[in-house]
Amino acid sequence: MHETRTTAHSGAVGHDVHQTLRRLGSRAHQLRAATRAADHFNALQNARDKDTSSWLMSCALALSADLAEDIDGLARSLREQPVDAALQAKVSGLRVRMHQLHAAARAADHFLDQESTEDHETGSWLVATASSLAQKLAAELDDNVLPQRRPPVGKTALEPHDAGLARRVAAATAPLYGAA
Repeated sequence: MHETRTTAHSGAVGHDVHQTLRRLGSRAHQLRAATRAADHFNALQNARDKDTSSWLMSCALALSADLAEDIDGLARSLREQPVDAALQAKVSGLRVRMHQLHAAARAADHFLDQESTEDHETGSWLVATASSLAQKLAAELDDNVLPQRRPPVGKTALEPHDAGLARRVAAATAPLYGAA
């Protein structure tokens, strides 16, 4: 679990880091979805589907470059601030996984743009590799954030068509990803 610090500064830093990790996690899930979709379309035989796969890998490449830059920035900021070594080690592991993913996405994008069948096969393998790495990165980011408590739902008398209740239930059950 997360080590509690006694100083106000390091407590704020820890909260900011976990908020940052949560935001990075939501973006990692976007990247996972893009690589998964690219892998799906790449497995289809239609030329238009192959083009869609190539376009999705180009999008995944851009997402991975941005995410790698942000994770590198987080790692640099952690080195400059007094935070626990376990958190620094976790972010270091995330950096390694992110750079592996970025390299796989870059190589897949390159090989999918080539004309030869052998290059397309290599690109297909790299798309699957990037998808697997994106899934692992998203899971690792999910594992490194503190759980967030949801607001309680008031248990008042229920009306069959109570719009207020519907809004409270929607707010209480909203997904945590993308929350800032």
